[in-house]
Amino acid sequence: MPSKTKTSASAGHSSTPRARAAARPVAKFRMRVTAGDVIAIGPGKIALLEAIVEAGSITAAAKSLGMSYRRAWLLLDELNRALKKPAVDSAKGGQHGGGSVITDTGRQLIELYRRVEATAARACQADLTRLIGLIAR
Repeated sequence: MPSKTKTSASAGHSSTPRARAAARPVAKFRMRVTAGDVIAIGPGKIALLEAIVEAGSITAAAKSLGMSYRRAWLLLDELNRALKKPAVDSAKGGQHGGGSVITDTGRQLIELYRRVEATAARACQADLTRLIGLIAR
């Protein structure tokens, strides 16, 4: 016998054709800078840096993004290895535990990445408007 919760949850599911059609289309840039097979800089790494600035720690940032601490740490390690100077400095545990701070390089990286996105969006605005106009609503 189907549960009442399942039925009511299904009724409001956002993947229905009506809900999808009601959503306003939006263009999003997802720029990546690669070094060989490695994504040195990308939207996930930038979002993680921004979350660390906001949350104050890798653990809290990872949690806010629905990401495991290990995944966050691996992304940051990959990012730091790709850069001339690290984007994040981490201290190992101690009497008050470890901590992580965004470096000047990390802050510059966030600023430059977001500026490139904004500049590209402005430069392409007319084409983006036409492109979005092709989407059924």
